[in-house]
Amino acid sequence: MTVRRLNHIFRPDGRALIVAFDHGMLDGPAKGMEQPGKTLEKIVAGGADAILTTYGTATRFAREIASLGLILRIDGGGTKLGEMGPGSQFYMIEDALRLGADAVAVSAFPGAPNEEESLATLASVVGDAHSWGIPVMGEMVPGGFDSPDHMRTAESIAIAARVGAELGSDWVKIPYAEGFEWVTSTCYVPVVILGGAKKGSEREMLEKIRTALDVGARGVAIGRNIFQADNPQAMTAAVAALIHDDVSIDAAMEILQAG
Repeated sequence: MTVRRLNHIFRPDGRALIVAFDHGMLDGPAKGMEQPGKTLEKIVAGGADAILTTYGTATRFAREIASLGLILRIDGGGTKLGEMGPGSQFYMIEDALRLGADAVAVSAFPGAPNEEESLATLASVVGDAHSWGIPVMGEMVPGGFDSPDHMRTAESIAIAARVGAELGSDWVKIPYAEGFEWVTSTCYVPVVILGGAKKGSEREMLEKIRTALDVGARGVAIGRNIFQADNPQAMTAAVAALIHDDVSIDAAMEILQAG
């Protein structure tokens, strides 16, 4: 059962373009998410493989995302109106099953204050999910979402990724850093890179993805760099071409600009 569900997320080439669309739990109606249905239709048309999203979006926009693999975010750590905590589990595996989710996602923060709380949540979810044949994506962010640069080195990311694997994650979502081959060579489950805040040029973002893929990443789980793009459909198509067609940066830029 786990393999069948994973095949709804990762294509036969072993790679996946996951669009993260769970930011509403933290930011509310963030730019690009004001009218979710319209944006989701563009992401699907662009060739995304799967979506990481919330219970509300998965429920209300089931038609728009029906063709995508569904990864349900079942934890959270507060909103931008308050103070981000270590996170806790909001939903149960049974909730994911009722929605037809193919996998669930949980964040953990090795190296952050109270790191044990988030690691314990991940471990608990893995145990429950695997008893139902549900895969788990561990979002492993060393030091937390707002961690300083010294926590975002390849060495720190490699530790965080390996901790996620040791706790039973079926694959991990992690930041990218220089020397990323150290991460991919020491983590024995697939790794996909997160995008983070939208910054730098579109070409720089595509270059980061191309480099990560070339050293062993199995795809991406990025959100704002897609749904806040000027043309989300074209950006999705450009990233999909990098991941599944191994195109060059120039070719990916042509797809983006043609859109």
